Amino acid sequence: MNLLVASAVSGAAYTLAPGPAFLALLGIGAGQGRRAGALFLSGHFAGDILWASLALTAILGARSIGTTVFDGLGLICGVYLCWLGIRAVTARTGNDGAVSDVRRPLLRGLAFGLSNPKAYPVAVAMFTALLAGQADTLGWTAFPALLAAACIGFLIADVLLIGLIGAGPVRRLYRRHALWVTRVSGVIFLGFGLNAIAAAGPGTIGWAR
Repeated sequence: MNLLVASAVSGAAYTLAPGPAFLALLGIGAGQGRRAGALFLSGHFAGDILWASLALTAILGARSIGTTVFDGLGLICGVYLCWLGIRAVTARTGNDGAVSDVRRPLLRGLAFGLSNPKAYPVAVAMFTALLAGQADTLGWTAFPALLAAACIGFLIADVLLIGLIGAGPVRRLYRRHALWVTRVSGVIFLGFGLNAIAAAGPGTIGWAR
């Protein structure tokens, strides 16, 4: 039971950690309100499941299938996150990465969820922090239950985010300070990206040699 709670907490923490999709969600909420934000998160949920599955596979399968592929994926995501972070930090308008008027927020959320470079390294970090102590004792039979628990965490966090982005003060704050929100988010992207590179780089370089 403790492992399932830990997986749910990991899923919630992963969802609440600011990233490109979080920034886009703020823009959608500010421009179109809660309904559009909820549709965006509904589409993004598919990506949450994908990246959580990969993160759990990397943790549970480290002994049997190795980490080379996962290190490479983490390195690519880290570099891409750093690039997005630099763009956001140097942005001159608050619209860089923020979306305020989206015709199909469900599809936009799906695209963000499946391509979000924050997703994999942050998911690995969150799940590793809470599960690594017992990872050696876990087998593949634990995978479905851990993923289901993570999905519950995703949904709880999504409900919190929908309530947050639809609140009047949050919408007004974002509209007034969108540029600084973008820049601060960029610093966070850089932090996640550099951490992902530091974690995945040694394994990838060792494989290349």
